[in-house]
Amino acid sequence: MEIFEPLTLQTVLQMCIAAICIYLYIMLITRVTGKRTFAKMTSFDFAVTIAMGSILADAVNKPVSSLMPAIVSLALLAGLQALFAKILSSSDKAQKIITNTPILLMKDGKIFKENLNKALVSQADLMGKLREANVLQLSQVKAVVFETTGDISVLHTDSPVEIDDIIMTDVAATI
Repeated sequence: MEIFEPLTLQTVLQMCIAAICIYLYIMLITRVTGKRTFAKMTSFDFAVTIAMGSILADAVNKPVSSLMPAIVSLALLAGLQALFAKILSSSDKAQKIITNTPILLMKDGKIFKENLNKALVSQADLMGKLREANVLQLSQVKAVVFETTGDISVLHTDSPVEIDDIIMTDVAATI
């Protein structure tokens, strides 16, 4: 079968050189545009990171063609990412338009089923996240937030401490 043919030494060397070049280029891009380039702070950041990963994989796995399309594509995505990060950090209005709003799934031990449905999170998924956070009783849960990245944050304690308002400022309580 063609899919199991061994690689030639030349192809392996090209892949190694491409991997080294791309690795160094990623280091350069991260230094120039900042750590956020590959962070997943928002769903937009996550999508750009996946696109960059796809470009990087193609550049390393298909080194017979030029690396220039990958280098230009990565530079463009990193530049756009830096530009959008600057816009989002300097404008609350732009942030509301471009990014999703975190959704409150649970507060003070009460599950918001409507918000679970809106976020497409099952109660079983929610319980799994509570177990991961070592929650033993629902009464320990102060809040569960479906973040803009798709992550679920569980804020819990046994002590009667209230969550500071600033932590929950941008979280949509009901939808």
